[in-house]
Amino acid sequence: MTPHRFLRLFFLLLGLLGATPLWAAQTEVNTGLPQVRLQMGRHALTAEVAATAEQQQTGLMNRRSLAANHGMVFVFAQTQPVCMWMKNTLIPLSVAFITAQGRIVNIADMQPQTEDVHCAQTEVRYALEAPLHWFAQRGVRPGMSVLGLSAAGR
Repeated sequence: MTPHRFLRLFFLLLGLLGATPLWAAQTEVNTGLPQVRLQMGRHALTAEVAATAEQQQTGLMNRRSLAANHGMVFVFAQTQPVCMWMKNTLIPLSVAFITAQGRIVNIADMQPQTEDVHCAQTEVRYALEAPLHWFAQRGVRPGMSVLGLSAAGR
C-alpha cells in the first residue's frame, strides 16, 4: 500500500468514526456569525454574536474547542430574565450576565452536557460565554464594565 493510499484510508476511517484530528480540534469553528471585541479591564475577548433566537438556541453546542480568548455573546432584544444551560455543549464554559449598561451582574461556571440551569440574578440584556474560569483567571468579577457591547447590535 502506498503512503498516499494509506493516508486516504486513515482519514476515511477517522471520518467514519467521528474522530477529529488533533490539529483540527485546536482551531476555531467558522460559523459565519459576526464577531465583536469586548474589553473588561485590561483583558479582551473576541465574541461571536448570537442575536437571533435560532443562533441563541444553538449557541456553542457541538463545538469541540474554543480558541483562546474567544467566546459568544448572546444579545437579547430587551432586558429580561435570562438562564443558560449546557445541553449538547461539549466544552466547559463560564457565563457572565450583563446589564444593558454593560455591568456584570453575576458569573456562573457551567459543566458540559448538563441541563443544570444558571440564571442571572436580575434582568439582563447580554450573556457572555467564555472558556471555563476565563473571567476568574483574569480577575473579571461582578460590578465590572464590559466595553464594546454596542457593536454587538440590537
